[in-house]
Amino acid sequence: MSGSAARLKAIDAVIAFEAPHPTFTPAEAPGEVYGKNVFSKAVMQKRLPKAVFRSVMATIEKQVPLDPAVADAVAAVMKDWALEMGATHYAHVFYPLTHSSAEKHDSFFEPDEDGGSIAEFAGKTLVQGEPDASSFPNGGLRSTFEARGYTGWDVTSPAYVLENPNGNTLCIPTVFVSMTGEALDHKTPLLRSQQAMAAQAARVLKLFGHDDPGTIVSYAGPEQEYFLVDRHFFLSRPDLLNAGRTLFGAKPPKGQEFDDHYFGAIPDRVLAFMLHAERELFKVGIPAKTRHNEVAPGQFEIAPMFERSNLAADHQQLLMVTMKRVAREHGMELLFHEKPFAGVNGSGKHVNFSFGSSTVGNLLLPGDTPHDNAQFLVFCAAIIRAVHKYGGLLRASVASATNDHRLGANEAPPAIISVFLGDQLTDVFDQIAKGGATSSKEKGTMQIGVDTLPVLPTDPGDRNRTSPFAFTGNRFEFRAPGSMQSIASPVYTINTIVTEALDFIATALETRLAAGEDFHHAVQKVLEQIITDHGAAVFNGDGYSEEWQSEAAARGLKNLRTTVDALPELVSPEAVELFSRYGVFTERELHSRYEIAVEQYELSIAVEAKLSVEIATTSILPAAVRYQTQLAQNVAALKAAGVEADTSLLEAVSAPIAALRQAIVALKAATFEPSGHGPAYARDVLLPAMTAVRAAADELETLVADDLWPLATYQEMLFIR
Repeated sequence: MSGSAARLKAIDAVIAFEAPHPTFTPAEAPGEVYGKNVFSKAVMQKRLPKAVFRSVMATIEKQVPLDPAVADAVAAVMKDWALEMGATHYAHVFYPLTHSSAEKHDSFFEPDEDGGSIAEFAGKTLVQGEPDASSFPNGGLRSTFEARGYTGWDVTSPAYVLENPNGNTLCIPTVFVSMTGEALDHKTPLLRSQQAMAAQAARVLKLFGHDDPGTIVSYAGPEQEYFLVDRHFFLSRPDLLNAGRTLFGAKPPKGQEFDDHYFGAIPDRVLAFMLHAERELFKVGIPAKTRHNEVAPGQFEIAPMFERSNLAADHQQLLMVTMKRVAREHGMELLFHEKPFAGVNGSGKHVNFSFGSSTVGNLLLPGDTPHDNAQFLVFCAAIIRAVHKYGGLLRASVASATNDHRLGANEAPPAIISVFLGDQLTDVFDQIAKGGATSSKEKGTMQIGVDTLPVLPTDPGDRNRTSPFAFTGNRFEFRAPGSMQSIASPVYTINTIVTEALDFIATALETRLAAGEDFHHAVQKVLEQIITDHGAAVFNGDGYSEEWQSEAAARGLKNLRTTVDALPELVSPEAVELFSRYGVFTERELHSRYEIAVEQYELSIAVEAKLSVEIATTSILPAAVRYQTQLAQNVAALKAAGVEADTSLLEAVSAPIAALRQAIVALKAATFEPSGHGPAYARDVLLPAMTAVRAAADELETLVADDLWPLATYQEMLFIR
């Protein structure tokens, strides 16, 4: 099957597709299924001995060290519960440095002396597992022959049962470390950063009179964007299949320029998938809250509610796995790549961030009069200081070859990391810098001019979608993370840089108070110092404008445009000192992550370069030459018949064919040179060479006869479902 025949067959298959029957009763209330597969607090309270339950909850809620003596009791109860839920196996689930999940399944059942079997699950098995540590990215922490690594039970993230038509599995969230205790995952540094931040936040809150503020934790609510493509189209595109994005594709006649897809009516087939996915997410306790069409055609978003950031990170990984699985059941492929299609918006994973506890509430809640809310202003100022001082680290936390296609484009925040406060808070901090805040801009009302509509309240400031780090009323939204990555990396970075800021504030206040200074005066002076020294990070304007590039440079803000520019921030002396001081990373661990990130960047682009050569050589060029031959034969036949032949189309096709041949030769030479050039080579040589191949190929797509073109087009993939 050649040319458009495969594409037409895919279109026919899309038209004939019938959605699967739901695996749940449509009338069943969401509340009846929510958390049904989770070894939750309620399940533990009902089944565990009281003393064991209290011990486990002390670890979860107050970060009290886990008592090893409770492991056997928990394991026995967890096993019985899982067996009742139909589980036959258990798996320690962990998150290696690949931004994906990993798991090794073991059976509960072991043979007994009578020739039967017995279900076993001991406390030591619950607490610790031993997967191979040499086969995961480790950045030099482990040699290939040094295979031992350990998973360790994370009691703060609940176990759950994952359903499969052929048998269920008990999944136990764990950390993943080397035998020397060095982190080989995303969860370990996240837990370390939570612990460090809790200690410094408690110091600050104690100065505000909170003797027992509870354990301060960060909260996260990631907004997940994604594309859906019919699997027939997906499987016909080697670039989507292997790289997650289209390396070729001419712009369709209609893209997103009409702004008609955003928040539009959700197509029936997509809505069926969303409903199915949400039910599966509810079962494992993921609080999916919002769903809607995103800006680009074929693009959508799901957003869960706020949770403790450790749990939110675990849930985010499970969400991605679940949604891809459910999409396939509906005959679609779900794409998490940051830029699967050129010319339309890419996908991010906006991480909404706050911190607090059940005792003191949300520490980023300003109230109606934020100028009087000194506690809020102190914690908000900590964010400003952290972002200004460590903006490079924030940029590095979201750096990848895939996210480079998106950051700085007209749908994502620029690579310059700044803070948006809005009119109200900017005015308050301006007053502080001048000696003290005495007022706050108040909320207004909106008269719409329709008698039947109510008067609507308005916020005292607008929102800014071009800001990488924006205050949105009671939290900050970090909009730079990519849609494929784990949120753990940006969250543990935010936790750590905020920890340093809180440490600075607590020390400054303690010093002033020890010298006999009035508390409110001390707070004013510390806030004044922070906004004076770090106010350069506050920017409420258009982050896409060229003027901001110049202004940011004048302010001394870093503009780390690519991953190659950003990654060295991870191993700067300032980063090593910061992460080491608060016990989040050792210097060896930081360098290992740098090495892994560099390797993944190079590998990603190298794979794409080889794919570009393969697809251009074996699919696009033959189709174009076949069309060129047809045109040449037509011209020759006309001339032989004595008819004047128009050669303009033949000439128009021949020029990009020649350009494509030349570009393929250049890319092939660049791709298959000996390795060892480093990431700058991938950025400065391979990517431009790939662009040249694509430019010629995409021009040919607009010229070659449709019945010869071999690849599913943007028009088909983005609009047919």
